[in-house]
This record gives sequence, C-alpha cells and structure tokens, in this order.
Amino acid sequence: MNQHKPEDNGQTPTPEELREQVEHTREELGHTVEALAAKTDVKARAQETAAEAKEQASQKAAQVSAQVRAKAAQAAQLVKDKTPEPVREKAGRAAVQIREKVTEAGHLAQEKAPQPVREKADKTTQVARDNRTALLAGAGTIAVLLIARRSRRASRARNGRL
Repeated sequence: MNQHKPEDNGQTPTPEELREQVEHTREELGHTVEALAAKTDVKARAQETAAEAKEQASQKAAQVSAQVRAKAAQAAQLVKDKTPEPVREKAGRAAVQIREKVTEAGHLAQEKAPQPVREKADKTTQVARDNRTALLAGAGTIAVLLIARRSRRASRARNGRL
C-alpha cells in the first residue's frame, strides 16, 4: 500500500496531517476490501463465467449453422450440376405425378373415410403444406436416386454385366 507520510524534517506530524493520513488509509483500505469482496463472490463470478460461455457457445452455434447451410447449398448445387438433364426432367415429371396421385388419393380417402380419420388427415395435410419445401426436396432426391439406379442397371444390362 502507498502510505502518505509527512516529510521527515524532524517535526512531529500536525493533527491535520494525521487526519489526512487516516483518511487516505481508509480510502485505500475500502478499495482493497471491495476488490477482495468481488474476488470472493463465487456466485457472481460463476454467473459471469456462465454468461460468457453461453455467449461464446451461441456465437459458435450461429457460425456452425451458417457453415452447414453453405455446405448444404454447395452440395445441392453439385448434385444438380452432376445430374444429367434427362434425369432432372424425369424427376420433375415424377414429382408432378406424385402430386397428382396424392391429390387423387386424398379425395378418395376423404369420400370414404370416417370423420375422425378425416380430421387426422386434415391435420397431416396441414403439416405437409407447412413443410412443403422439405417434402418436395426429399421426394425429388428419392426420385433422382431411383432414376439414377435404374439408369445404371439399364447400362449394365446393355453392356452384358448383369
């Protein structure tokens, strides 16, 4: 600690100088006590550390999420680029046929099904509409894979490697 001492010129300190020394020492002691109290407040320090860790985790999750989205977009573009045009056309036609068949089956089911089943079907239909993009992407991917598989088999059969 920094102690405020009067100049040692052979005189004893005056009462005013002594008061100043005491006041200065009290201030320093108060700051020291505050610093020690802050260091010993384990709960507050743990909360601060947890808040910092939470913020870092949130930032990292956002960063990883952005990277995953970017990689997924790259993969989708790569699949699209590598898929021959005839296969993409067949997949598109298959998707249209699937939509038509689903619509037809839905109308038939609505006419024949009892009321509780119709209600459940309505709820399922709403979920499908809410997630239309994901469902179409999944159906398109499956169609592309099936068509590619069929094309490979046909190619092998033509080459005599069945």
